Amino acid sequence: MANENTAQVNWKVDGMDCANCALAISSYLKKKGMQDVKVNPVSGEVLFEMVDATVPEETLKKGINDLGYKVVDSTAPVQQGEAAPMNKFLRYLLICLPFTLVLMLHMLPVHLHWLMNPWLQLALCLPVYITGMQYFGRSAWKSLANGVPNMNVLITLGATAAFGYSLAGTLFHLGENFLFYETAATIITLVFFGNYLEDVSIATTQRALNKLAKNQVVMANMIAFDDQHQEVLFPIENTQLKEADLILIKSGEQVPADCRIIWGDASVNEAIITGESMPLSKHPKDNLIGGSLVTDGVVKAQVTAAASHSVLANIIDLVKKAQGDKPPVQQLADKISAIFVPTVLGIALLTFIINYFVLHAFGPALMRSIAVLVIACPCAMGLATPAAIAVGLGRAARKGILFRNAKSLEAFKTIQQIVFDKTGTLTTGKFTINNWAVTEHATDENSFKQLAFSMEKFSNHPIAQCISTGWKTKPIIWQKIEEIKGLGMKAVSKEGDTYYAGSYKVAAHLTKDEQHNVYIVKNDQLLGWIDVSDEIRPEAPEVIRYFKSKGIKTILLSGDKQAKTKALGEKLGIDEVIAEQTPEQKLQKVGDLNAAAPSAMVGDGINDAPALAKATIGVSMGDASQLAMQTADVVLMNNGLQKLPEALGLGRHTLITIRQNLFWAFFYNIIAIPFAAFGAFIPAAAALIMGLSDVVLAANSVRLFVKKVV
Repeated sequence: MANENTAQVNWKVDGMDCANCALAISSYLKKKGMQDVKVNPVSGEVLFEMVDATVPEETLKKGINDLGYKVVDSTAPVQQGEAAPMNKFLRYLLICLPFTLVLMLHMLPVHLHWLMNPWLQLALCLPVYITGMQYFGRSAWKSLANGVPNMNVLITLGATAAFGYSLAGTLFHLGENFLFYETAATIITLVFFGNYLEDVSIATTQRALNKLAKNQVVMANMIAFDDQHQEVLFPIENTQLKEADLILIKSGEQVPADCRIIWGDASVNEAIITGESMPLSKHPKDNLIGGSLVTDGVVKAQVTAAASHSVLANIIDLVKKAQGDKPPVQQLADKISAIFVPTVLGIALLTFIINYFVLHAFGPALMRSIAVLVIACPCAMGLATPAAIAVGLGRAARKGILFRNAKSLEAFKTIQQIVFDKTGTLTTGKFTINNWAVTEHATDENSFKQLAFSMEKFSNHPIAQCISTGWKTKPIIWQKIEEIKGLGMKAVSKEGDTYYAGSYKVAAHLTKDEQHNVYIVKNDQLLGWIDVSDEIRPEAPEVIRYFKSKGIKTILLSGDKQAKTKALGEKLGIDEVIAEQTPEQKLQKVGDLNAAAPSAMVGDGINDAPALAKATIGVSMGDASQLAMQTADVVLMNNGLQKLPEALGLGRHTLITIRQNLFWAFFYNIIAIPFAAFGAFIPAAAALIMGLSDVVLAANSVRLFVKKVV
């Protein structure tokens, strides 16, 4: 259980280039006593728990800044009409490119004598080298000082070796064979170019989450009252809205916050939250989700949750936390990344020594060792998992599928059976009264209905709500009323009569007929019974067929009567039916099933919470409530049973993409480093290949946006 003094912290950090960067920040925060640290090098998100605030936030920020990174204010609103800042790598590239292009002119067939002047080449290279060291050099030095060398160490050493060798040749007049200024400039310029391409590619992986985030800050029409008690509208940013504030939402406007309609009717598109674009009709007392769109109608509503606690904010927070998770498949890559840079430095030194003694030439040996330094790419191993997870979880969120942690993605590959709850999962959970009868002990039918309504109105059970809604009338005032778990409602009238409205258990001693849903009893006399019906979800048969076609066993686990549960199971073609189970028995049964084979449990996220937690993967059919999000590994928004196959498919295909990315990252380095060591690439080509390798990885991840997963 979380400590009551634990604070959740979410920062945005600039300057992360690779897994080593994330490792450095994570190690620093853990040393300072922070818990549950999650660092995502793709999005720059850093999340952790601060216990008892033993270290001030400003100290932690300064520490991260001292590592060579920068904690930025991600909450600062962009002013209307204000242009987004230029990408820093594009800015560096534009500074370096003109000088580098001039330096490379001597590679043209036409010999330019004026360009062979070493002092001119030094003048052209110096601005590029200084710019490169401002970024790569500073980052490399800080990473070395903190004992976690990052990829910028390799770039800095490569560029500095070429620049220093050339500078020595210039100062001591050693001739053209000692001039490699264009190598130093090209390395820096092409790595900036590669980083820019990587930034653009990785930004694409975040587009689904960014689209959700853009809908967080909107303007609202707040309703206030003047001295004459007349309504006055004034615009306010939705982040300033508080619970119980009144707002007006017009046709075409975005719902600024979670709220409840108090006047008016509207058609609302909730696609931003649920993935369903079909407009829903909303009426007084209905809830509206912040971020959804009013397509028709005008409503007045009362805010039910501040922006920071809205459904949309919870979704974004959930996805960010999941993106910071690392599935088990990433653990090997993390271990290798931690020792990668020192290993490459050793290989580069060995390359120089071997080539020097084989070639008997200092310059070519140096160029080959520089190529090894530059071509090695620890970023690919660090970004392999976050890039794929960012796309997979982003696409899922846009479809109304929320993964609570990245481990669930990997767990889906092992699932061999799926356990379904009945009510609210395979059925709609919306009951209607379809039959009822009274006995000779009942006064009349109207009194029977009044009794049923007056007791069931105090219960939140779906069947009770169905009766209280369908038979709404003038209530009886009870002396005492209570709900008994597993039994039903018990009420005592002012006259001292005792009434029950509940399951067959309350009437088992009075009748042998156990086929009805609700029995009404007065002083040990059966007054009558009520039957309700629950429709099968229209998508349920297709979902069951899908899993059977994949060889996944389907199981129906319900607390309902054996006859009704069996009939539903047969109608849907479910492999195994287990009925009349208490919550405790459900928990035990799911545990037994899970021990036999990895199992997913699909339930409503509230009554089935223990069973959901027990399963390999718990899938909640919740309505985006906070409880549903905290209960299950996967939440299907808007009771979206039809999204279950896509959730399974996305989980499996995201894992496939992670494995493909890791294979590429390892394969690239295994092949590229030896090629560079044997002189197959000049340093400039090595720099370009290194940058493009990350783009390949990001592009493979982006395929998840359009890849068919079902």
